[in-house]
Amino acid sequence: MLEPVLYIGIAQSFFAALMIATKRPKQLSDKVMAAWLFLIGFEMIFSLGKEYYNQLLAFTFIPFTYGPLMYLYVRFLISGKPHFKWYYWGHFIPFLVFFVLTFIYRQRQVIVLHDFFRQDAYFALRMVYGLSFIISISVYSFLSFILIGRHQKRIRDLYSFTSEKITLNWLKGVSISFSVIYLTMFIAGAFNILGHSESYDPLIFSYAGLTLFAFAFSIYGYKQQEIYDYYNSRPVNQEIEPKYERSGLKETDAQKYMDKLLAYMESEKPYLNGELTIHDLSVKLNISRHHLTQVINERLDKNFYTFINEYRVKEVIHRMKNPAYNNYTLLGIAFDSGFNSKSSFNSIFKSYTGMTPSQYRVKVISS
Repeated sequence: MLEPVLYIGIAQSFFAALMIATKRPKQLSDKVMAAWLFLIGFEMIFSLGKEYYNQLLAFTFIPFTYGPLMYLYVRFLISGKPHFKWYYWGHFIPFLVFFVLTFIYRQRQVIVLHDFFRQDAYFALRMVYGLSFIISISVYSFLSFILIGRHQKRIRDLYSFTSEKITLNWLKGVSISFSVIYLTMFIAGAFNILGHSESYDPLIFSYAGLTLFAFAFSIYGYKQQEIYDYYNSRPVNQEIEPKYERSGLKETDAQKYMDKLLAYMESEKPYLNGELTIHDLSVKLNISRHHLTQVINERLDKNFYTFINEYRVKEVIHRMKNPAYNNYTLLGIAFDSGFNSKSSFNSIFKSYTGMTPSQYRVKVISS
């Protein structure tokens, strides 16, 4: 059962790695992803020749790169100006340590699942190896999940719309799946260690999961472009100070900016642009993005995403009441009003009105 999975995984991993490695324009995150996929492919090749490589290696060491590479991929992808800092190499110290140890203890049977707790010369090494692997997968999965969550909150002050490119929901799913798959492998390994079952290799869960990841990366990872290509100023991955203590925005200027913003929204209706960003408004109004964000957050108690989409909901309601739009579908009205997704339209509309668009339209017609 394991061998067919390995052949599929090797082919898909190298195929996806080559796709992303030759992608243009290439980002730092793409290089990290390509390296991860190549390493997945090499680990599966080693597993095909398991008996031969067991004579050379004491245990597997490549998986110690998976957690750090996933974390760095997320970090570089959500960074405004990503670059590899020298101390990032510290994430790979466990990999380097076990890489050296596997050659020191080569040709020795260190890892034996069915007798894992055997009191021999390698007991301490087995325990350190097993705990280190569990900690590596768990910690980096958690850190990646946290980074994506922070990013998804942050973009609501930058974008008025959602898409897979900027929300990274696909990557959030990968982060969760990554930890779940390895948790399943650890549980299966524990059953083997406790002697309840030796009929299957726990690594089947790991390799099957990594094969699915390779498929996901060949689709979503290849299509993923730079998120913050609109911005050339302060890197947007930095946290915006909640109280804007050092923003330098005076009270009189804040009021002037708010009046200017609201007047522009009413006269020019920029929200009809389905891909409107805070940068677009900043340029049009000649107000710094940071100050514009502060005005919306503090004066209106909203993020940019909510601020713009409430105007879109009002536009939809206005058009619903206009007989000229009686023959339009709800989705047609929504797209004309600036929404670019049916799901976000339905969600935002109900949040604002307490009713679904169809319920509200029936109410308008009946009244």
